[in-house]
Amino acid sequence: MSEIQAKIKTFLSKFFGNHDLQPDEDIFALGFVNSMFAMQLVLFVEQEFQIAIENDDLEFENFRTINSIANLITRKTAILVQS
Repeated sequence: MSEIQAKIKTFLSKFFGNHDLQPDEDIFALGFVNSMFAMQLVLFVEQEFQIAIENDDLEFENFRTINSIANLITRKTAILVQS
């Protein structure tokens, strides 16, 4: 597990209780996500990884799993490095 994935899992674990969330497990399908939590997740990603989540990024597919969130962060940070 990468450092990015570990940080995401640590954050999510605060809300998922005793559930051992796996990298490809769908957090929406598990029923843990509501609109307030979704906003907290976006805010966490922006603050923790110093990136801006644009309206185009706000798709379920980008936030469905630890891996999809990590992939979004990797893509966004790669764009920052290239700028």
